[in-house]
Amino acid sequence: MELIGPYLVAAGLLVVAGVTKAVRPDDTARALAALAGGTGRTVPLRLTRTIVRVGALAEALLGIAALVAPRPVTAALVALSYAAFAVVVAVAWRRGGSLATCGCFGRPDTPPTAVHLLLDLALAVVAAVVAAGAPTDGTLLTLLAHQPWAGIPLLFVSTVALWLTLLALSALGALEGARRLVRPGQNRAVAP
Repeated sequence: MELIGPYLVAAGLLVVAGVTKAVRPDDTARALAALAGGTGRTVPLRLTRTIVRVGALAEALLGIAALVAPRPVTAALVALSYAAFAVVVAVAWRRGGSLATCGCFGRPDTPPTAVHLLLDLALAVVAAVVAAGAPTDGTLLTLLAHQPWAGIPLLFVSTVALWLTLLALSALGALEGARRLVRPGQNRAVAP
């Protein structure tokens, strides 16, 4: 599989984001409640928090399954997840104020940005390509056995890329939020 490195990043990010939202669901619950509030519906925060926890655990489990068994079904579910995340980020970005959050990491300092939207779309495409070309059997270990040095360099680079992606989504998002506070009239459609 040609895009296994970025696919590992996508699956790993699901695990990290799912676990953090399950542990800290409040900011994500408030973000979803705010998005639902734009439709005229109000959902109690307690119910939204429970929904977030269940969804976050499902997200983390999908990420683990996608890491352990990179197969067409798991890759397709990863692609669908990132496509859905892209829609949520786009809506939050369009509606949000200066510090609007998408709640992606269970923290208030991850406002939606153009970078976030582009990364979600890119990871959706990567997972869709992997879904189209992944073997229907085997595991990550069998895949790594066919890589140079038993896949250790691939795992190292994928881990670094995952860390950089987390920084792009959280730290750059926080900087973008701070920039919006300093220049509140600036157009959000311009990429940072």
